[in-house]
Amino acid sequence: MMKPLALGAVTGLAVIAAALGYFYSQNNGLTEAELETARTLSLASLPPLPADPSNAVADNPAAASLGEALFNEVGLSANGEVACATCHLESRQFQDDLPLSQGVGTTGRRAMPLRGAAYATWLFWDGRKDSLWSQAIGPMESAVEHGFTRSQVAAYIAAHYAEPYKALFGPLPDLAGIPAASPLGNDAQQAAWAALDADQQDAINRVFSNAGKAIEAFERTLMPLENRFDRFVAARVAGETPTGDAALTPQEIAGFQIFAGKGQCTNCHNGPRLTDEFFHNTGIASPQDPVTDHGRASAIAQVESDEFNCLGPYSDASPEQCGQLRFMSRDLHLFERAYKPPSLRGVADRPPYMHAGQIATLPLVIEHYNRASPAISGHSELTSLGLSTDEKAALLAFLQTL
Repeated sequence: MMKPLALGAVTGLAVIAAALGYFYSQNNGLTEAELETARTLSLASLPPLPADPSNAVADNPAAASLGEALFNEVGLSANGEVACATCHLESRQFQDDLPLSQGVGTTGRRAMPLRGAAYATWLFWDGRKDSLWSQAIGPMESAVEHGFTRSQVAAYIAAHYAEPYKALFGPLPDLAGIPAASPLGNDAQQAAWAALDADQQDAINRVFSNAGKAIEAFERTLMPLENRFDRFVAARVAGETPTGDAALTPQEIAGFQIFAGKGQCTNCHNGPRLTDEFFHNTGIASPQDPVTDHGRASAIAQVESDEFNCLGPYSDASPEQCGQLRFMSRDLHLFERAYKPPSLRGVADRPPYMHAGQIATLPLVIEHYNRASPAISGHSELTSLGLSTDEKAALLAFLQTL
């Protein structure tokens, strides 16, 4: 039978407990290694915006002004009702809260948030574009997004934005009499495109790509916003005690420790944008049956053959500046149903989740990763996490600080 502790021993334990409590309050429950991990995830660690050598006007304020106008221009659509801003709402982190975005028709995936997208190496969920400007023009020719053609885009700019366009890019071509034409359109539009001579096609492509470059200049101004977690980390790194909304609760701190540890979240959601910009198969269900969306595996050929990629004739980069395209992985097995993890900044405020809104709520997302269902095709990277109910609640609490 254990003997009762002497009064002095009890007092000593109380002192130790008080000291540990003080240490916890000063360090907010984080070890130095955990605090360093937190620092790498905070907005203060975001590096300067990288240059885009493929776009000569990427950081030109006049181009950004034109790009903002084009971003909000519903005239660049078949029904006169769809703009980039239709699916990328400023009030909703530049996304639209829908499982499948709605343009002139219904798309096959949801809109990604645009803040900080200029840091991305690949664009779209599958990375089928290698620059923001090339990404921006893709939806304009999509039959279910803007439903326009590249010749119509060029003609609209000539009619409504001639002066700012010419100030940036020089004279506009004569587009009189050219019908709706695109190599990606319907049969009539493709036939109209084939009937144009090479010089006409090139002139239209030049205006079309320049429109994208102006939109990129605007989108490069859409930087990530500070959140509670950033303020917490800033105070801790400064040696201060976080106060106000920067003071994370013990549950939120425990959630961060799970995020950076047992939950394995930083395997894909790392760096100050909380995404590794790579592609991962996480065993997510397909909204199509049979499966028609193969993720990055299908996008590799698309980005390589894209005339608007970094190595294409409308890029302002030299070939040696296109390393990410020249040396990208082409492992189709690795990339089967692999998608890019989006930034987790603001994640709690933009359900549903995954590339086609397959999961309705954030607790269900956590359960998906905890359970680690097998992939429907390809190979899932997930392993069962074994999180308890309390651990899942803590992880959710931390995600809400973002």
